[in-house]
Amino acid sequence: MSVLVDSPVWIDYFRGSGDQEELEFLIDENLVEVNDLILAELIPALHVRRERKLIGLLKDIARHPVSIDWEDIVQMQITCLRNGINKVGIPDLIISQHAIQNGLELFTYDKHFRSLAKHVPLSLR
Repeated sequence: MSVLVDSPVWIDYFRGSGDQEELEFLIDENLVEVNDLILAELIPALHVRRERKLIGLLKDIARHPVSIDWEDIVQMQITCLRNGINKVGIPDLIISQHAIQNGLELFTYDKHFRSLAKHVPLSLR
């Protein structure tokens, strides 16, 4: 199963912290995916730092186009609010929906995804 890698995982990886071995394993096994939303979160800072090679490598990673089902996003937000999960923003709901729609595991460090996964069919790594 391919794994959608969330922005904080990449940021920690670039800094040399976080779960380096896990991400390197996924990269070596060609199981890593990104989407345009995650790239939009990562690339501006890399561009300012003139990390062109890193930007090129990120853009070469497999990705599915993001297809937003706004009704589904609204329903996920309702589910969050009903269950006391108050800090999940729309970008993270889109990332969750993208992972669910494409049968991807989500590799993330954000705790709110763990809370959300208790109520929607989101597979986490």
